Amino acid sequence: KGEGVSTQVAPRVFHELQQMTDAAFVQQLVDTFLEDVPVQVNSMQAALAARSPVDFQRAAHSVKSNAATFGASRLAELARELEQMGMENRLEEAPERLQELESLFRSVAGELKELCQ
Repeated sequence: KGEGVSTQVAPRVFHELQQMTDAAFVQQLVDTFLEDVPVQVNSMQAALAARSPVDFQRAAHSVKSNAATFGASRLAELARELEQMGMENRLEEAPERLQELESLFRSVAGELKELCQ
C-alpha cells in the first residue's frame, strides 16, 4: 500500500506512453478505452448468445490490443485467452472467463483513472 502502487497496470508502460505523446492525449486514450471495453464485453455476451465465435473473437481481440497499450498485461492475457476460445470455437468455456475479464477490467479502470490524475 502506498503511493504509486499498481497491480494491474504497469506504471512504467503508462508513463512511457505519456512521454511519447502527452498527458492530454493519453487521457483521451484512457477515456476511449474505458468506454470501449464495456461495449466489447456486451458484444462478446451477444456473440455467446448467438453462438458466433467470429464476433466473439473480434471483440476479445479489441480488448486484448487496447489493454496491452496501457501495460494491463493480465487483462490483455485474459482477453487473448478469450480470443483463442473464439478462434477455436470453444465458446462453452467462455462465460466464466468473461466474468473474470469484467472484474479485472474494473480494477484496471480504477488504476488508469488514478494514473491519469
